[in-house]
Amino acid sequence: MKSTPSKSTINKKSGRLTIRNATLKDVPALAELVVRVYQGTNIPVYSEAALTGQINNFPEGQLVAVYDQEVVGYCAGFRISGKIALKSHTWIEITGNGFASRHNPDGEYLYGMEVCVDPRFRGYRIGQRLYIARKQLCQEFGLKGIIFAGRLPSYVKKAKRYPDVEDYVQQILQKKLNDQVLSFQLHNNFEVLGVIKNYLPEDRASMGYGVHLIWRNPSVPEESEIKRHKNFGGRVQETIRVGTVQYMMRKVNSFEEFISFVEYFVDVIADYNGDFVLFPEMFTLQLLSIEDQHLSPAESIEALTKYTDRFTRAMRDMALRYNINIIGGSHPTHMPSGRVENISYIFLRDGSIHKQPKIHPTPDEVYWWNVEGGDTLNAIETDCGPIGVLICYDAEFPELSRHLADQGVYIIFVPFCTAVRQGYLRVRYCSQSRAVENQVYVVMSGNVGNLPNVANMDVQYAQSCILTPCDFPFDRDGIAADTTPNVETIAIADLRPDSLRTARNAGTVQNLKDRRHDLYSVHWRGK
Repeated sequence: MKSTPSKSTINKKSGRLTIRNATLKDVPALAELVVRVYQGTNIPVYSEAALTGQINNFPEGQLVAVYDQEVVGYCAGFRISGKIALKSHTWIEITGNGFASRHNPDGEYLYGMEVCVDPRFRGYRIGQRLYIARKQLCQEFGLKGIIFAGRLPSYVKKAKRYPDVEDYVQQILQKKLNDQVLSFQLHNNFEVLGVIKNYLPEDRASMGYGVHLIWRNPSVPEESEIKRHKNFGGRVQETIRVGTVQYMMRKVNSFEEFISFVEYFVDVIADYNGDFVLFPEMFTLQLLSIEDQHLSPAESIEALTKYTDRFTRAMRDMALRYNINIIGGSHPTHMPSGRVENISYIFLRDGSIHKQPKIHPTPDEVYWWNVEGGDTLNAIETDCGPIGVLICYDAEFPELSRHLADQGVYIIFVPFCTAVRQGYLRVRYCSQSRAVENQVYVVMSGNVGNLPNVANMDVQYAQSCILTPCDFPFDRDGIAADTTPNVETIAIADLRPDSLRTARNAGTVQNLKDRRHDLYSVHWRGK
């Protein structure tokens, strides 16, 4: 999508205008920016999840213009093969529905999926600055050029005079007509490859057409071998060590005793220089055994609520002291609105705390605990790259993991709680499927043992594991590590994001790359 330039409507303030790489902290401001830019055009705007995906999938390709600490322009792009980008395509198909999820680290072209400027700041040549920065990026990576499809926002007013859109484009090329977007792009040395019909049907001003454009990098001869450059993103380390805890549910006499059991496993995995430790779903229900009486569901939730603050403080302190990221299973939480949600609290070793609600409560959760499903599912940025969390039953819904993969995650953590082997295998088989179809790592952690006086926690069955895609860079059976069923233990494995990137772009099968974006996509309606 390309914005339409217009004159500035405000006076310039004192300050500096700079161009830099976008970061995840910019996402809320970018979401507000695209709303201002495309208001009234009928063109769909990016969700925060899509903007997160763009930055996570190719951080170097996302640029922002900042004026007096305010984001006033945005330029988004990703690398792609010329075999794909030089053919006719649609905007949804080429960009992965706006997530830049078709980014190929070995792509020889940069695809320009977005340039937009705050309407209040037009007139300061911000678009020109972003185009220059994008060309510099292309040259830095030694790419053959930039490809995109530009808008024709003036065409709807002149379609009666020029019913053939290609005739209209020819008039602009011959400088007999001026189009505020295409003329600007021609001035920036882009060449017209053709016109794409139905490129973006929602773009009524352009009547759905996109002008297929290319800028050829003068530093790279067309037939030369592309010099491979180092990936300068640097956010994801070479090896990520993860540990999963198969946790024994047993009676405890105090909150301090419960925390001592948890701390033992954190300490063990930290001693192995672990980056992440995962605990099971609902493992905090062990705290109900302190009451030493059978409680009704409402009484149980009320009893658990009084531990929420102590639990989050203690877990955050452990993450800091042991220098490890902790996925704290899940904890049924009484929300301020009165709802009860099953929340996974994620404690990062920088001291930050994130929350991921369970989207799909099971029938038992609804019956016993009156749990309601949440509506947010976002990638969580960590010092080892973006991760996602799907609580137990959520792993059985492929749309959720695809939404996380579109946001750039490499690891999905699945805390689970299952009573019998059939229930466990549903989660296990679905988690393995999620690893294969999204080419991600999936880490599972479950409870074992029993809590006789806690409703719906009578017995537990688990075999915790760390799963991989099934291809040559990974373990033979798609299992990096697993545990003996129904005993308290841990499993640890080293996961390599580079192996995922290799599989995604050069594997025996390339599930993410081979998706038919022209036929289907996941559209997230939640937050």
